[in-house]
This record gives sequence, structure tokens and C-alpha cells, in this order.
Amino acid sequence: MELVNDTATHNNVKVWFKAARVNDFPENGGACVKYNDLQIAVFNFTRRNEWYACQNMCPHKMQMVLSRGMIGSVENEPKVACPFHKKAFSLKTGECLNADECSITVYPVKVEENYVYIGFY
Repeated sequence: MELVNDTATHNNVKVWFKAARVNDFPENGGACVKYNDLQIAVFNFTRRNEWYACQNMCPHKMQMVLSRGMIGSVENEPKVACPFHKKAFSLKTGECLNADECSITVYPVKVEENYVYIGFY
């Protein structure tokens, strides 16, 4: 098992959801997966050799678009920017980095046997 981010304490995860194969996600980009009624944006941040997951809904205009956002780093903080309004959110904490907007929910991620898993509490 390879834990690929430190978004949250992996020991407290109650459910590891098997989202998809590693190859199903674009390099240095994101894709959306569904878990129950939730849409989750999953990012294969190849440049950092890290994976991240967060809610897919941008809280600014309540649109399900973050999986199509641009990923990058600000002062070594991994972030995703909404493709419509450019609001940027930390992929580690969910905090909005360039405005006083609401934060987003982030989820722990692990890769195991070529599958990506998202953790839920």
C-alpha cells in the first residue's frame, strides 16, 4: 500500500472507496468519480508524485467543475483553481487561497495495487 498524500490522518478513515484504476486519471489533471450522492474530484498530480481528492463542487457558484480545474502550487502548497472563476483552493486543507470564499472538503487518497482509493470518515 502506498499512501500518496497527507491530507488527513489515514488511521481515522472508516471506508476506503475503490475509485478507479490509476491509468483512468490523466497525468497532472483531474477526473470526477461518484461515491453515493457525492461527486469527488480526484487529481493525479504527477509533477509532485502525489494524489489528491476534494469535493467537485466549487462553492463560489455551486457548480460541479473542480475536477476540470487547473492544478499547480503556490509556495509549495498544491492547489486547484476553478476553471470558470479562478478561485484557488488548497488540495491539502481545502482553504480558499485567493479570496474569502468558503473552503472545500478534501479527502485522503491512497494507491494500492494500481487502484486509487478515497477515504471517508
